Amino acid sequence: MIGTLAVLGGIVAAPFIAEARRLEMDDVARADAPGKFVTLSRGVTHYRFFGPEDGPLVVCVHGLTTPSYAFEAVAEKLVAAGKRVLVYDHYGRGYSDRPKATQDRAFFVSHLAELLDKLGVTEAFDLVGYSMGGWVVTAFAADHPERIKKLVLVTPAGMGHELGLTAKLVKLPLIGDWLFMAVYGQQHLKGTETERALVSEVDFVIDRQQRELNYKGFRRCVLASLRGALSATTQQDHQEIARSALDVTAVWGEIDDVIPLSCKETLSQWNDQVKHVVVPKVGHSVPYTDSQWVVDALTS
Repeated sequence: MIGTLAVLGGIVAAPFIAEARRLEMDDVARADAPGKFVTLSRGVTHYRFFGPEDGPLVVCVHGLTTPSYAFEAVAEKLVAAGKRVLVYDHYGRGYSDRPKATQDRAFFVSHLAELLDKLGVTEAFDLVGYSMGGWVVTAFAADHPERIKKLVLVTPAGMGHELGLTAKLVKLPLIGDWLFMAVYGQQHLKGTETERALVSEVDFVIDRQQRELNYKGFRRCVLASLRGALSATTQQDHQEIARSALDVTAVWGEIDDVIPLSCKETLSQWNDQVKHVVVPKVGHSVPYTDSQWVVDALTS
């Protein structure tokens, strides 16, 4: 009996022991980081500027598990068009800190607002959000429409998504934590490997996504986002944006199995002023495999 309990205890503890042994996101881990860092109220945030200092500003916000490098190809093209681009890593991803907090609407909106204030951004700018980043920028734009010139949503979350059975079960307390910590790593590896055959415009995008798993706090923060931001819809925010008459374009992947194309109709019901662009024969990878569509949505 004691032996059985010990085995069960080991099984329960194993994912959390493995997490405790993972690498810290510290100065050593950040030694090869491009860009710069700023300390905000919840910790260190990694950011990068591209392009001329006097260029019209575009702020790009990444998704659930693919950090700010997802926009490197988009940034390169926008810089060629004379734009200045700002990208940053959400807490828990890339080179940013991993605070323990509820990652809900207030968490993400305040992070972006605080970063912009710290960097002295006062002018109106174009705002782009990819996947969960589309959820984030929708909330930000609803709160601050006067700061936004144009809003571009790329395969945006907030109208429904398909992230698998585990993402549904993690809402359960305790057992959801254990299940996520136990199985998410393999799921992330499997999911990213399915895109390895794609022609990417961002170097080593699959390897860089998988590298996230090496660091302590990544899984915990993804779980916090699933329970926070991605458990809520953006209906109220989109309706508020419609009332403000903000210029909005949504870019969809025709064969996206994460944010299905059917979400396009849902968004149209919430805001019939949104312009829609569907990228043919493309899934959820639009910013790093078909970046020109994002650039065209911004510049057209």
